Amino acid sequence: MSDASNAPLKRTPFYDIHKALGAKIVPFAGYEMPVQYPAGITVEHNAVRRECGLFDVSHMGEFFVTGERAVDFVNYVTTNDVPKLAVGQAHYSTILHDGGTIVDDCLVYRFADKVMMVVNASNAAKDYAHIAPHTAQFGVKLEDASDGYALLALQGPKAQEILQPLTQVKLADIGYYHFTEGEVAGMPMIVSRTGYTGEDGFELYHRNEHGVKLWEALVGTGRVTPAGLGARDTLRLEMGMALYGNDIDDTTTPLEANLQWLVKLAKGDFIGSDALKKQKEGGVPRKLVGFTLPDRNIARHGFPVFDADGNASGEVRSGTMSPSLGIPIGTAYLPTAQAKEGTQFEVEIRGKRVPATVVKPPFYKDGSHL
Repeated sequence: MSDASNAPLKRTPFYDIHKALGAKIVPFAGYEMPVQYPAGITVEHNAVRRECGLFDVSHMGEFFVTGERAVDFVNYVTTNDVPKLAVGQAHYSTILHDGGTIVDDCLVYRFADKVMMVVNASNAAKDYAHIAPHTAQFGVKLEDASDGYALLALQGPKAQEILQPLTQVKLADIGYYHFTEGEVAGMPMIVSRTGYTGEDGFELYHRNEHGVKLWEALVGTGRVTPAGLGARDTLRLEMGMALYGNDIDDTTTPLEANLQWLVKLAKGDFIGSDALKKQKEGGVPRKLVGFTLPDRNIARHGFPVFDADGNASGEVRSGTMSPSLGIPIGTAYLPTAQAKEGTQFEVEIRGKRVPATVVKPPFYKDGSHL
């Protein structure tokens, strides 16, 4: 088997646009993606918080599940309660190993005739291989449609008023974590109201061939700021939203990562449920916490963490200087007994231990979709 890391990087339908705009392109999850545009991450971040930003997130993976028992299948391979979704509703969930650790986090969309799972690009092949063996048991068809679909996320408090003139879909009728199918700028689209920024916004799923025209229609309003992966990361961290590979991974369980609200043990058997029941009964050993640091001591991913007793407690999972708040913020795992708000611990920054304080996310509390 060839090493996936040696595979050529993919490009989204918007690659040439990013280049023309002067974006800094970096390898990300097997794709060449824009991390920022010339104006910089802070400008892009603030645009999303105050007006409207546009993200190319076409690297995300889309799986479609069809068959009479599609809902039952997705309910078995994920932790949240899929039968409780109404048609036109979506929810956030996790996919687990038998041992209860996280294979990936995902979004689940319930259509009248199918279920769509949206997964992280870096995990798409792994996710597919993990859940595909269970299709026979439920008599369903699982299709990886990732390479045929592109995705733009329009995020910010002005998103609805900017998007509405481009579509007949009544955007005000789409609730948070709901979606519909319709046309935007004359092109067929799945229009979803979720998001990864804490602001209002819409995700526009479409076939690749419609991508450039859609981008031009949105940016052509003159009211949308293109934003890259850098701003996406600072925005989601301010909201305390997990990033796979940082805050959660295949060494962490949802109970440890404060994602217990995604785990519906009462729904019956699902992959990883037995392990989570045992962990819940035996006591969760550690918890993911948010923290702040004094001054401008920015904690970066991988910096060593020491708990309140001075014991090594892993490493910083995410860390940045919050553009909205002007303070350093981050996440780390601490022993459960020390995961309380206000607890002090230490982060090692350039060889020096700096005091950190546990705070309860979200760090930023004024988002338009809290």
